[in-house]
Amino acid sequence: MTKFVLIAALGAIASVSAAGPAAVNLGKAGTYAILSKSGISTVPTSAITGNIGVSPIASTAITGFSLKMDSTNRSATSTQVTGSVYAADYAAPTPEDLTVTIGDMEIAYTDAAGRTPPDHLNLGSGDLGGKTLGPGLYKFGSSVIIPTDCTISGLPTDTWIFQMSGDLTMAANKRVKLIGGALASNIVWQVAGYVEVGAGAHMEGILLVKTAAHFRTDSSLNGRILAQTAVTLQSSTVTQPYLGRFLAQTADILV
Repeated sequence: MTKFVLIAALGAIASVSAAGPAAVNLGKAGTYAILSKSGISTVPTSAITGNIGVSPIASTAITGFSLKMDSTNRSATSTQVTGSVYAADYAAPTPEDLTVTIGDMEIAYTDAAGRTPPDHLNLGSGDLGGKTLGPGLYKFGSSVIIPTDCTISGLPTDTWIFQMSGDLTMAANKRVKLIGGALASNIVWQVAGYVEVGAGAHMEGILLVKTAAHFRTDSSLNGRILAQTAVTLQSSTVTQPYLGRFLAQTADILV
């Protein structure tokens, strides 16, 4: 994306009234499809569109990807990743860049977790199955489950933050659907526990996860996995999202 096109896109976004909470600034973490502090594993074959990275742990914690180092030793490639692979033990400036990136991820998590006041408190006692969710700040003092399909409805400029003190679990073969122009890049799931997306299920949004994220066989995500422990994939598809209000915060990094 050129600087001109990016500026034009941001101008279009700014010209439309938006509903929902203020954007969470992802910083450099917004340039990764998957980011983890303690490891990323795949049971091949997964398909990831976007960069992946681990820090402070070393590249030995990236397993199942058959990594191939580039000539500078600053990054690696994998046939399962359309993008670059980074780790804390690669050549400079990668370690320093990752330290900043991990810090940005943690800042974004703290920001999302601290937002008040909620527009919706403990909606459905944490059961989002069958619901249509408009823009806003949703707070849950529990785990959240998605046992049946749910829908997120809004404009391309609208935003959502889902705060939960427990886990986020999605049943096998279920879907989070977007309608009305809602964008995955404008949806943040702040999860104090772990995330588990069941086999064949499809998720949408930015996952800011305090612990682990597990994607079961043939599951998929349109969004980002930003996890403070491990990420495990089983023949999963992760695609970084299109530009939205949250991603726009990282515009200076992308150009």
